[in-house]
Amino acid sequence: MRFKNKALCKIRTITTFLSLIPDRATWKAEILKASKFCAELSAKFQQQGYSVQSVRIVTNPFGEYLNTQSIESAASDLRCLSELLGSADLSGIRIRFAIGEARTRDEIEILPELVREFGDLCNVCVNVDVDESGILNNQLIQLSAQAVKKISTITPRGEGNFNFTVNFNCAPLIPYFPASYHRAELGNRFVIGLETPDLLVNVLIQLNQSVGSKDHNARFKAYYEAMHTALQYHISQIKNIIDQSGLKMPFAFSGFDSSAAPSKNCASMVEVYEQMGVEYFGASGTVEASSLLTRVFKSIQDVDLVGFSGLMLALTEDTGLAQGTINSNFDIRSLLTYSAVCGIGLDTVPIPGDTSIEKIAALMRDTGTLAFRLNKPLTVRVFPVPGLKAGNMTAFESDDLCNCTVLAVP
Repeated sequence: MRFKNKALCKIRTITTFLSLIPDRATWKAEILKASKFCAELSAKFQQQGYSVQSVRIVTNPFGEYLNTQSIESAASDLRCLSELLGSADLSGIRIRFAIGEARTRDEIEILPELVREFGDLCNVCVNVDVDESGILNNQLIQLSAQAVKKISTITPRGEGNFNFTVNFNCAPLIPYFPASYHRAELGNRFVIGLETPDLLVNVLIQLNQSVGSKDHNARFKAYYEAMHTALQYHISQIKNIIDQSGLKMPFAFSGFDSSAAPSKNCASMVEVYEQMGVEYFGASGTVEASSLLTRVFKSIQDVDLVGFSGLMLALTEDTGLAQGTINSNFDIRSLLTYSAVCGIGLDTVPIPGDTSIEKIAALMRDTGTLAFRLNKPLTVRVFPVPGLKAGNMTAFESDDLCNCTVLAVP
């Protein structure tokens, strides 16, 4: 069966979660412990035919170990961490780092400068909660919107916002950046995140060659069963490799994020929709297909599911979605609608550079309202692009980002 081809299912990340304390002298041992463990586990996966794209290290909230009395003191600590990460080279496997969550006004206010200087070392999130009346913490939202706006003006093309997101109803142990965060009381853990759009497209192409003229319900049931079977197979295989690795486990295995996690270097999720009979992403039928995909990602058995474990629609990390903006196939309202049945929110969405802080905050409140009302994890990661208006093309230079058209904020 072709779906068993391991090249179709890549391990996007082995993400470790650890805790640091203010004493810099203790950091090296913790970083090297995580790096060594990830290197050994990566080797086991690769011996069994699964490629590993990156390893990631996530810490407890950075205010617990960085000296945040000033931007200068925090930057000094981050330079120390950067040197340690540089010395923990994993022979070509990309090491990414997240400094955890920002929780206070002072911490959020220093973020833009830290992101400007340290970029991919400074992946960070803010977790917004609700009060006893179910009302979102608007103070945190306003501070976060101000940070988004400032990052857009002090980093080239506003790309620094790739490293900052605002979380709503998100638990710890998300393996994907920058929504990842950790809490010290959970202890050292690790999670596996996958990249599976190639797998899903392959499965659907094969199925469509055999389903013939089945009616709609029969086809959708067949789509569900085929994608579930393929994803369950690979997750079970990867879990068996972990169980039989024989490695000492300084990090407790906490499960999988079963999300498809598209990138520039694999099939687009748009192809998945098209194979399911949706004319294009954004056309009638998109919500129904999104709901079915979400059920597939949540159907995995015999392992713990963590993080989003749902449909991820990362606009500028998916070539098909990026092309959809050029074709005017959907807008921000559409993405919010799809968030009601998927699992990430507004992710890597370029917006006009002159979008006001108030409008950015309102977008966050809308997304947060959906997250808590529907009890699902959603995030907001938007890129106000300096000098660009709705409909203009971006000119991002990051290797992680696709170029697309800027979406209007109503």
